[in-house]
Amino acid sequence: MTEKLSSLTVLMVSDLAKSQQFYREVFGFDVNEWWAERGGLEGVALKLFQAADPAAVRPNPAPQGGGYPVDVQVYTETWAQLDRLYEEFRSKGAVIAVEPIIYEEGGPWKEFVVRDLDGYHFAFGGTDGPKF
Repeated sequence: MTEKLSSLTVLMVSDLAKSQQFYREVFGFDVNEWWAERGGLEGVALKLFQAADPAAVRPNPAPQGGGYPVDVQVYTETWAQLDRLYEEFRSKGAVIAVEPIIYEEGGPWKEFVVRDLDGYHFAFGGTDGPKF
């Protein structure tokens, strides 16, 4: 028997109220006192904690050898879904850290990256259906 599991990412934030507002208004998350999520706890789920010290807010750095930092990777089922998310976030004033890009290897794979108030980077991406 295979158990169905889900997870959430915990982020230390510098201003909990501002972060909750950002995730609600820009990312379209459902936000309450326990978590921020979009698509239920089996979708994209986060736990936002108020950092006791600003030094505790530590987004990932860019990887060795180049590239851009990613703290949370979100998978989409189609490029149409990905494009809708990009337009939604852009229209709500999100900071697009990496504009949509297509990588031929691995799919091809298409993604873009959004930066939140504390510098956390969310990469949204996926393939456009099965590769033939």
